[in-house]
Amino acid sequence: MKFRHLIAVLASVVALALLAIVVFLAVYSWPAIRMNGAGFLRRNTWNLGNLYSDPILRHGREVMPGASYGILFLIAGTLLSTLIAVILAIPVGVGAAIFLAEAVPAGMRSWISFFVEMLAAIPSVVFGLWGYVVVIPFLGHHLYPWMAHHLKFIPFFAGHSGSGYGLLTAGLVLCLMIVPLITATLRDALVTQLATQRDASLALGASRFETLWSVLLPGARRVLIGSSILATGRALGETMAVLMISGNALNYLPRNIYSPISTMASFIVSQLDSALQDPTGIAVRSLAEVALVLCVISVVVNGAARLLIYYHGRWSARMA
Repeated sequence: MKFRHLIAVLASVVALALLAIVVFLAVYSWPAIRMNGAGFLRRNTWNLGNLYSDPILRHGREVMPGASYGILFLIAGTLLSTLIAVILAIPVGVGAAIFLAEAVPAGMRSWISFFVEMLAAIPSVVFGLWGYVVVIPFLGHHLYPWMAHHLKFIPFFAGHSGSGYGLLTAGLVLCLMIVPLITATLRDALVTQLATQRDASLALGASRFETLWSVLLPGARRVLIGSSILATGRALGETMAVLMISGNALNYLPRNIYSPISTMASFIVSQLDSALQDPTGIAVRSLAEVALVLCVISVVVNGAARLLIYYHGRWSARMA
């Protein structure tokens, strides 16, 4: 019983840590929440105000004259870049996992898998530097002008192709950063599938592809959803790489897929130094409110995915 209690305490540490972080952000940002109101999520302006003037009172709180805080452009940039990254990463990750599990000889599988998983160990600032030096010039000078010319019949692909910084660039780099999470997890699930299932499907006359598509992948569907959850969380919270390649747009909603953006995580890093110059402290507390919104979005996304796994399991059991 004592061992059981010890395990229960250790298992609760993660949940308590998450709760503590959320409570801290809520308490610390409460003055900003009261001042900004619900318009914080709808407004598209982030302005620290006149830092060289005397503070004024607003809703019983000292703020700088002209200060206004709204993060609609941050929410849009975060969700759109994450959506692009996940949409691109899932098919690439599934394809790489299938290749490693089915096409690569067993003797070489561990070595090739090692290099794939090494992508997850590369620091994000290295991805950002690579994106800045290599990816942005190539996309801005070659690929984006071609896309803007030949894909202009698609509304979000029309318009000025920009300089290479922006929404699609951030999505592509984020995709490369989260693919190893999906690939490694799904590959392990496919390799550990029961050999009897594979043999039985082949014995019934199914081809190797039909066995993979109709037997092995459905058995690893829950693993794929779970790995996609982890990948989505990584993309939502990525900071340095996005900061270096997104364009750091301020008060600007993306007009097309090439537009510069800012995400919530990268914006907190880029604006913290300026916010610390606010003598009233409301700017830093507003950044804490941004962090709180990001935490809420992450929890909602993960909760929705968990519900999807739960109801999928019940539906599968009912169909069986």
